[in-house]
Formats: sequence, C-alpha cells, structure tokens
Amino acid sequence: MAEAHGGEAKKTPLYDAHIRAGARMIDFGGWLMPVYYRGIVEEHRKVRQAVGLFDLCHMGEVRVTGPKALEYLQKTTTNDVAALEVGQVQYTLLCYPDGGIVDDILVSRTEDGYYLILNAANTAKDIEWLMSHAEDGVEIKDESAETALLAIQGPHAAALLRELTDADLDKIYYYQATFGRVSGVDCFISRTGYTGEDGFELFFHHTHAQELWDTLLEAGSKYDIEPIGLGARDTLRLEMGYSLYGNELDEKTIPPEAGLGWVVSKTKGDFIGKDAIDRVRKEGVSRRITGFKLLERGIPRTGYEIEKDGQVVGVVTSGSLSPMLGIGIGMCYVPPDLAKAGNQFDVIIRGKRIPAESVKPPFVEAKVRRAK
Repeated sequence: MAEAHGGEAKKTPLYDAHIRAGARMIDFGGWLMPVYYRGIVEEHRKVRQAVGLFDLCHMGEVRVTGPKALEYLQKTTTNDVAALEVGQVQYTLLCYPDGGIVDDILVSRTEDGYYLILNAANTAKDIEWLMSHAEDGVEIKDESAETALLAIQGPHAAALLRELTDADLDKIYYYQATFGRVSGVDCFISRTGYTGEDGFELFFHHTHAQELWDTLLEAGSKYDIEPIGLGARDTLRLEMGYSLYGNELDEKTIPPEAGLGWVVSKTKGDFIGKDAIDRVRKEGVSRRITGFKLLERGIPRTGYEIEKDGQVVGVVTSGSLSPMLGIGIGMCYVPPDLAKAGNQFDVIIRGKRIPAESVKPPFVEAKVRRAK
C-alpha cells in the first residue's frame, strides 16, 4: 500500500474517533487514515464473515448537471453513460488522449444529473481535468469537502442497514443506488464496495459523520461489527483482483492491458483516448495484467521482480498473504502469453525464486447481490 507524504495531511471528520479506537494512523494520499485497529488479518476476516465499517470520507465526489451533462460525460469517460437509467451505477475510466488512465471512477445517474466518485489521491487532479474539458450547458460541482462517505461491507451489511433506513434495500442490487434516510440522516445509498462482499456506501453531509459512525457501530454490535482500516481494505480488494490506482493503474496504463477493455465502449462514438485505445486493440498489447498465486511459502510485495527462465519479465503491482486462503497472492503485468491462467513464472522474494502460477481473479468467490 502506497503512503503519500508532503505537506500537512488532511483529517476526515472521524479522525478523533479513530484515535479513541486505538487505530494506527498513516499518511495515505495526503490524508491521515487508519491502517488498522485490531489487526489487518482480523479485520479482513470480519468483513468476509460478519460486517465491517469503513471511513471513506477522503474520497472525492463531484456532481455533473445541465442540459449537456450526458454529452459531456460521453466525451470524458470511456464507458457508455447513455446506458444508465436513474438509480444505476457504472464503473468507468477517465483517459488522456494517449489512452493513459487519469483515474478509475464510479458514475451514478440521479434524477437531476450524474454523481461521480473519485479516488482520494486523485481528486484534485481529476477535478482539474474535468474542469479543463467543461463546456456551456454543463455544471460541475465539487462536493468533496461537504460530503462524508461510510461503507458497510459484509454478509450482515444488509440486515444491519435495514434496521436503520426507510429505503427499500430489497429493490436495489449491486451497482444500483437510491436516496433514503439512515437513522434520520439524508443519504445517497449505493450498493457498491471494494471488498467483493455485499454492502453499501453511504454519502451524506459531513456534519453527521460522527453521529452516523456511532449509530452504525452501536446498532451493528449484535452483528459483530468492527471498524476496518485501509490495510484490510487493500487485502480484501486484492483477493477480488480489483485494481488500485497507483499500483495496477496509472497515466501510462492503457485499459486493454489492464483487463479493462470491458469498460471502454465500442459503440458510443468519440471520446478522449478512443483513437489510442482502438490502436492498441488492433495492434495488440505488449503486456497484460494477471493474478498469481505462489506455489511455495512466501509473501509477494509490490515491486518484486517477476522472472521467466531467468529473465525479468515484469514486477508485482500488488501482493500479500491472502487471509482467507493462507497463501501468497498478487497481481502483475507480464507478456500476454504468460498472463494466461495456469502458466508459471517465478517471483523473486529476498533474492530467492519462488514459483508462482497465473490465476484469473477473483481468488475468492464474490458475494455481491446481483440482479437476476
């Protein structure tokens, strides 16, 4: 997990609550955030087996409205925003003209426009980029500073939230959203997450952050809830094979090599980066992302070299010991043929070659609530 330094780190409205809970805090993306409270492995298993509560108030939120909002988002994102109905959420990319990735984001369609969720470390960059492509008929409003975001993730997430909200949770599935009140607080409730478990992300005015945090922990005590830090968030997303900007994705990564061709529309017409991405699709990629599992004991870490027949062919972009599988797992970019499931290569761990096998993620079964 990358740590960002330089300048004074910002604090979420829940900073004091994390300190009281004994969290170990780190500077992450310019924010002081809890990396763990009780321990990464314990918190990881809590989310897989019960329910966990995450402070994600460092994320960015932008509202896009106006008569040309759809036209604008069709130009600036890779996926087909026109396919969204009110209450649907879409995973998509912002790309530079050369096809490199500005950020991976979520776009939700609401009654009055669109709601964008940005990665915390990229928020300022993303907003500057979005503003640079603004045009008449489009209003772009940065709501990051006034918005708090909490995530409830795990098998008991729905049961817990159902006790506190007037929203009909049975009517929303994975990547769908609605408005409702949670313990009297107006929220945008999105059935999304970064864990592979069923769960919700709650967006609301930051002045209610402490109140809602305490309410969720108290009401969730019967479901064995715990606050969860960024450490477990990272291992949870890794077990699912979800990319992290700054690790698997950056401005030099082209969507097809990152396994993200599925969020790049082939039918919606022109958008920023389209020509470059089409060219890569036609010519083929020189590297491709893959998951891998170690075949012997060891823990792969970001930056470790990947070798095949003694030649360096890539590096680990994310790696860890899987808390659920008890083996070393990771993600890396390697030549396309080597990325095919079942192929083997070596991960260099402290000067020793540890055999590994290419695996198509997820490493553990996703348990999200999909529409039938």
